[in-house]
Amino acid sequence: MAIEMDKDITNAEWEVMRVVWAQTEVPSHVIIDVLTDKRGWKEPTIKTLIGRLVKKGALKTKKDGRKFLYSTDIKEDTLVNETLDQFFHNICSKDIGKTIGVLIDEAMLSHDDVALLKEKLKQKEPIAYDTVLCNCVKGQCQCQHHG
Repeated sequence: MAIEMDKDITNAEWEVMRVVWAQTEVPSHVIIDVLTDKRGWKEPTIKTLIGRLVKKGALKTKKDGRKFLYSTDIKEDTLVNETLDQFFHNICSKDIGKTIGVLIDEAMLSHDDVALLKEKLKQKEPIAYDTVLCNCVKGQCQCQHHG
């Protein structure tokens, strides 16, 4: 399911989205309080980020008296998955396995997470390829195998 937005969400805008995802509807002062505590950002910066997200279609607004409440129809896992799909589409197919390895190296994982990853790899093993072919065009990556 493609998300209808004007542009990609920046790292700073992800911070705002995470606050909104943690609530059903949230007034700007809550977003400001959370991100001031977490990031030390000033109110005008946070309000700018909120405004950009509204303009991009990622946040909805609802007037509640003198304040606005912010919400989203975008599910966090949907946006994460679409972002990962886009990221993996932008790198050479031959590098995806190594990249996943780096992600695992850098991630803080629980025993349950490790068990899940083992199960996913076990499921993937029977359908794994002997060799993953490059999906780049000539001049787009450093490997010498194209197609």
